[in-house]
Amino acid sequence: MAFISHVPLFEVGNYRVWREKYELALVLSENDLAVTSTCLTEPVDLVREDNETDAEVHVEVRMKYDLERKKWDISNRKCLMVAKSTILDAIRESIPDCDTTIEYLKKVESQFTGSSKAYASTLITKLFNEKYTGDGIIEHIIKTCNTASKLKPMNLGLKDEFLIHLVLDSLPKEYETFVVNYNM
Repeated sequence: MAFISHVPLFEVGNYRVWREKYELALVLSENDLAVTSTCLTEPVDLVREDNETDAEVHVEVRMKYDLERKKWDISNRKCLMVAKSTILDAIRESIPDCDTTIEYLKKVESQFTGSSKAYASTLITKLFNEKYTGDGIIEHIIKTCNTASKLKPMNLGLKDEFLIHLVLDSLPKEYETFVVNYNM
C-alpha cells in the first residue's frame, strides 16, 4: 500500500501524470483487477460433460463465479477509494458517484477534457515565451521538449523542425553564432 502514497493529488493540469501514477500504484499493489476487466456477469448457460449432472456443473460454475466476483468487487472498492482519495476535493465533488472504477475514471477523464483547452493554451504560451536563463543549454532543451510533449496527447504535437526553431529563438544573443551555423 506504500505505492498509493506516491500517487500525486489530481488537480487541473496533471491528469496524465496522476493517471499513470494511479495505475502504476494499483498494478504494483496487485489491486488493478477492476481497472483491467469489466464486472463479471452471472453465468446463465451451463455446459456439462456426459458423466456430470446439471447440479454438479451448476455448483462448480457458481462457486467459480462467486469467487471471481468477490475478488473483482474487492478490487473495485479499493480502486474507487484510491481514485477518490487522490483527487482534489473541488474536482471530486463535481464528479457523480459511480458503481465501477472504469465508469468513474471515464467521468474523471471527461472532467479533465473540459479543462484541456485551457491547459493546452497555457503550455503553448509557455513554449513561445520560454527563454534560456543560463541554467544549462541541455536542461533548457529538455525542458522545452518536455513541455512540447505534453501537447501530443491533446493532438497538438509540434513538428521537430518547429520545436528546434522555438529552442533556437529562445536563446540569448550570445548564442547568435550557434543559431546562424545551425541555419546554414
